[in-house]
Amino acid sequence: MSEIYAFCRAVDDIADGEGSRADRLAGLRQWRSDIASCYAGTAPPALACLATQIVRFGLAQEDFIAIIDGMTMDVVDDIRAPDEATLDLYCDRVASAVGRLAVRVFGLNEAVGLALAHHLGRALQLTNILRDIDEDADLGRVYLPLEALRAAGIAPDTPQRIVVHPNLGQACLALQRQAQVHYAEADALMADCPPKLVRSPRIMSIVYHCLLTRLAARGWDAPRARVRVSRSQLLWIVLHYAIGSLGRFSGIAARPA
Repeated sequence: MSEIYAFCRAVDDIADGEGSRADRLAGLRQWRSDIASCYAGTAPPALACLATQIVRFGLAQEDFIAIIDGMTMDVVDDIRAPDEATLDLYCDRVASAVGRLAVRVFGLNEAVGLALAHHLGRALQLTNILRDIDEDADLGRVYLPLEALRAAGIAPDTPQRIVVHPNLGQACLALQRQAQVHYAEADALMADCPPKLVRSPRIMSIVYHCLLTRLAARGWDAPRARVRVSRSQLLWIVLHYAIGSLGRFSGIAARPA
């Protein structure tokens, strides 16, 4: 998982870096080449450990490439009010593809693992989008889907104008509901899995669902205070999960920091 994380961190840093689009695209192309080399048995020395884990866990090359494709979407052009299909593709690439790599490491049944990656990846990414509305606007990006904006009466405009529109909450609520559905589907899948195999994804689900709950309680009107899960609450969640005393963790999202 450390090797997978390092890869994701590296390509994400390229996508959100300060270099020119051409330089960032070149950096992502180099990663495509390096990943191909890992599967060809000629991994660069710096990726020798990653290549070892690829073989050990049967990690799929297309999932690494999907992640790079997702980062490329951010570099080719700033994403602004994508349609729902494009947003779903983006979430699949930058989040669910990471999950597809992770569930192989966790040792989950393939069908269950793929379904969990699909739902939990989307739940987490939609939560990130709702958390980072203002930060993304500063980067010239708006990930809220066009359909939700139009339904709220918000016309396509500059990111900074969209995120201060008085009806923004309606569009955010639509995304919040989508995330809730994905959390529910992911939790149902994990309930039928051996607890040890889903320890990490369950903790992630709880933490991010807690974050979503706090975002909804804060509201979506500008100006929006930054919302986070406190370090003490994170520790509380991890410790209680480790000792297995919370069952399915009902009510954790409402626990005060």
